[in-house]
Amino acid sequence: MKNERLMKQMQFIIEVDKLKKVFRQNIVIGTIRNENDAEHSWHLAIMAMLLSEYSSEKNLDVLKVIKLVIVHDLVEIDAGDTFCYDEKAQEDKAEREQKAADRIFNILPDDQAEEIFTLWREFEERKTPEAKFASCLDRLQPLLLNYHTEGYTWQNTDVTSEKVLNRNRFLEENTPELWEYAKEIIEDSVKRGFLRL
Repeated sequence: MKNERLMKQMQFIIEVDKLKKVFRQNIVIGTIRNENDAEHSWHLAIMAMLLSEYSSEKNLDVLKVIKLVIVHDLVEIDAGDTFCYDEKAQEDKAEREQKAADRIFNILPDDQAEEIFTLWREFEERKTPEAKFASCLDRLQPLLLNYHTEGYTWQNTDVTSEKVLNRNRFLEENTPELWEYAKEIIEDSVKRGFLRL
């Protein structure tokens, strides 16, 4: 094929299919199988569409939020999923993910590689209203999965309610109503024995 741009785009599309093989700590509701990164990103995109009204920012660019959540974990194709409560694995996470971004995003034509890099950096920096909202969703989604799987991941990794509250506290300023919902879920999880104090 003579269209080099199209070939690069297709190569990237094929490469990112590998995200379906990156498994997370959470299990899918109603199953005993781990959720993969592609499922996680899709779930966040649906949440962005449905929950944007709860953002503190009233002029939120929802399409941008969807783009952010779709690309935010692509680096995990190489870097792997880093469990948010694994302090040791967090130490070299930024380095692993930057190396992965350099390889994966540069498969694309230069202009599209730069767009994906920009979106990924924006998500990681959490400075824009869209990135803050995307990050809130990225914290809320595993909470929902844990609650509806009787604390599967929390129990298998000995996570405490204090750690879960601290992780989700980011919602308080950026999505106050979702923060109240998250706190209710955490409190009920403790009562039901899904999550220890």
